[in-house]
Amino acid sequence: MKREDTNSTTSLQRAAAGSNAGLLRCFLQGSFHLFVISILCSLCVSVLDLVNPRIIGYAVDTVIGSDAQLPLVFQLLPGFSRLFAGVGTAALTVCVLALAAALFRFLAGTFNAKGAETLVRRMRELLFSHLLRLPCAWYSENQTGDIIQRCTSDVETVKNFVSEQLTQLFRTILLIVLALVFMSGISGELTLLAFAFIPVIVLYSLFFHTRIGVAFQKADEEEGKLSSIVQENLTGVRVVRAFGREAQERDRFETKNRSYTELWVHLMKLLSAFWASGDLISGLQVMAVVVVGAVFCVRGRLSAGDYIAFITYNSMLTWPVRSLGRVIAEMSKAGISIGRIREILLAPAEEAREEGAKPDLHQDITFSHVSFRYREGSPEVLTDVSFTARAGQTLGILGGTGSGKSTAAELLDALYDLPRGSGGIRIGDTDIRDINRHYLRENIGFVQQEPYLFSGTLLHNLTLASPAATKQDVLEAARISCLDEAAEKFEEGYNTVVGERGVTLSGGQKQRTAIAQMLLKNPAIMIFDDALSAVDAATDAKIRRELQKKSKGTTVLLVSHRITTLAGADRILVLDHGKVEEFGTPEELYEKNGLYRRIYDLQAAGREEENAG
Repeated sequence: MKREDTNSTTSLQRAAAGSNAGLLRCFLQGSFHLFVISILCSLCVSVLDLVNPRIIGYAVDTVIGSDAQLPLVFQLLPGFSRLFAGVGTAALTVCVLALAAALFRFLAGTFNAKGAETLVRRMRELLFSHLLRLPCAWYSENQTGDIIQRCTSDVETVKNFVSEQLTQLFRTILLIVLALVFMSGISGELTLLAFAFIPVIVLYSLFFHTRIGVAFQKADEEEGKLSSIVQENLTGVRVVRAFGREAQERDRFETKNRSYTELWVHLMKLLSAFWASGDLISGLQVMAVVVVGAVFCVRGRLSAGDYIAFITYNSMLTWPVRSLGRVIAEMSKAGISIGRIREILLAPAEEAREEGAKPDLHQDITFSHVSFRYREGSPEVLTDVSFTARAGQTLGILGGTGSGKSTAAELLDALYDLPRGSGGIRIGDTDIRDINRHYLRENIGFVQQEPYLFSGTLLHNLTLASPAATKQDVLEAARISCLDEAAEKFEEGYNTVVGERGVTLSGGQKQRTAIAQMLLKNPAIMIFDDALSAVDAATDAKIRRELQKKSKGTTVLLVSHRITTLAGADRILVLDHGKVEEFGTPEELYEKNGLYRRIYDLQAAGREEENAG
């Protein structure tokens, strides 16, 4: 990892550990100035909008012969009294101000949109970058659908709050202050009446704030669970079809969907009550001002022009006051979303070990009293495991399901960290916990039982870890893994698109693709975790013969439950329920008449029955 990336991650986690405002400031880097320009343009729009009613009121009073009086700000400017002496001039001025307001409104919208998209891009990039650095253990404890939900829906909620509510907050406050100033210049008593409703709206917004936040969090979490069900079924559609579980999965989805719908209906009821209450209070405020203002007008305490101007200001005041209530309500939703995003950012990233050692990995691999459990409180997967894989030799690891074979391979590749005090794994004289993590994985080739292929071409997947590989390198790796036979049958050859997760390939073809992909890396250590389980016996034997030629000088760990796959191994480790049951050459283990011999005899009998059938 680059040093600047490390510094960026550290500052991001420091911000995540602080307040919502601190994390938001971190997200706003690069877009803050755009929002500032947008807010300034919005403030200009507000000022221009507030000037118009006084000019219109002045023009009305001029026409009907009332005592017309310009706002004080215009009286102080020389020549303005003559300028507004005619109604036509006043109308032209209103049009000019409207055009200016339209221009500022356009600029505000443009900068706001650019700021919003810059913000959401930064949030997604920071989240994705952090997700790539999280350890495998974290993904074992978190559902994919919920992670996607936080990176999409919650990010959008934060973006909408900043771009729509938070930026409007400044304009709202300015509108309220200036509107009250202009209104007080017309009638102090009416201004007090209009202002009396503002605290009521703020208080009822605070009343709904917590309730909306709790309801939104429940609905948001339920949406994450629903997304997980969809993701699982789309990914495992073949399994669903193979076991005829369409009806059960549909019922499971519908049950969760009903729960999700009920939560959102409850949230919408709260929001409906919130908006309905706001509309009622705003309506009462407008009615009170209109009625009392009309009385003042009839009694001569207010001119017709001032009455029109005041009603216009009051109408303009209604929207920002309602917006202030909306900001308070939406703040609860945004707070929940930032909290859910923060949970990801607070998850400790995998230790980079940039200063770690970079030893020659063509050395003995030693497991010394290794014990491991995936999480605190769970049973041990490996218990006091000790063995040595000699440099340049092939070590077979045999065992049944749950014996800890794959766990041992994953620990060697540092996919999971072995805690201090739980034994040690050494390559040569160096503990793997002291080796640069990137260097270690770069020099270890790991082929899993269920390899993951990306939705590109076959060639793209093969050269994923080795972009500089030549065509000849690719063909050689494909030949060794017996992938060339399948590729030649494809219409587009190596340019065939394999589909999402390699869905167009068979299980054996995916495993052979992963083997070829690993061979192109030419690593110092090769790990095959049941990587030949989906190929037939003849292809298995052919691949193993080619691998023996290719892997001379390379340490190979061959994990399998099939004796024939391990036939060419120099030594075999037999695991049973996480413990070392036997360790030695195939001949020694066969003569020992232990677990290896029993498995050997069972599988040999099975092959004989299969051949006889």
